[in-house]
Amino acid sequence: MKRPPSTTAHDPERPPPRRGAWLRLGLLAGSVVAALVVVASSGSLSADRVRDWVDGFGSVAPLVFILLSAALTCALFPGPLLAGAAGLLFGTLAGFPISLCAATLGAVCAFTIARHAGYDAVEELAGPRVLSLRDRVGRRGFYSVLYARLAPGLPYHTINYVAGLTPIALPAFAAATALGAAPRAFAYVALGGSFGNFGSWQTVAAVIVLVVMALVGLVLLRRDLRAEARIDPETTGSSAQSRSDPDGEAGPNSQGNRPQGPGSSAQSGTDLVD
Repeated sequence: MKRPPSTTAHDPERPPPRRGAWLRLGLLAGSVVAALVVVASSGSLSADRVRDWVDGFGSVAPLVFILLSAALTCALFPGPLLAGAAGLLFGTLAGFPISLCAATLGAVCAFTIARHAGYDAVEELAGPRVLSLRDRVGRRGFYSVLYARLAPGLPYHTINYVAGLTPIALPAFAAATALGAAPRAFAYVALGGSFGNFGSWQTVAAVIVLVVMALVGLVLLRRDLRAEARIDPETTGSSAQSRSDPDGEAGPNSQGNRPQGPGSSAQSGTDLVD
C-alpha cells in the first residue's frame, strides 16, 4: 500500500528526517557508484570480452548471457554494447529476445534494489513538491515508464533506479520496460549482428527504428507535458482553496460561523424581546 504524499508532507507532527534515511540513500548511491567504478576500471571487461567468455558455455550460453548482462546493467554498464554483443554472439533474430530479456531483467533488479533501499528514505526526507511529483508519477505508472523509455536522451540506468523510488508497481514497470526497450534492443542487436556490413538490411532497419523511435518518443512526451499543463492549474486552484479554508468552513454558511435560516433569525428575535 502506498502512502499519499499529502499525509506526510503537511503533517505538523511529522518527525524530522532520521539519519538512517540519509544513510540508506547514501549506501544505495555509494553501491551503484562503486559497481560502476569496478566495471570501468576493469580494463579486460568489454563487450567483446563478455561475448568471448559467454561463447564457451555452449547450449546454456543464452542463459549465462542474460544473467551476466542483468548484473552489468545494475552496474551501469552501457546497454547498447551488451545488445551489440548479443547480436555478434547469437545473430539478429536470436539475439533480439535474449538482449531484451537481459535488459528487462537488469532493469527489474535495479528497480528492486532502489525500492528496498531507498523508497522509505525518500518519503522521510523529501519535501511536499517532490512527494507530489513522485505520487503523480506513481499514479501514471505504466505510461510514465513507457514514455521515459521511448523519449530520446533519457538514461536507461537512471530510470531503473529512480522508478524504484516511486510508487510505480513492479509489474507495470517491467511491462513498460519490455515494451519501451524493445525497439532500441532490436536496433542495437541488428547493428551488432551486421557489424562490418553496414549496407545490410539489419543496419538499415536499425537506423530506421532508432529514428522513428526518437520521433515517437518526442511526440508522446510533448503530448504528455501538455496534458500535465492543463491539469496543473486545476490542481493548484483546489490546493489554494484548501489552504485558504483548512477547516472546510468556506462558503455561505461560514460567515462568522453563524447558522443561517429562518429558525436562527426567529431565535435571535426572541432573544432581543427577552
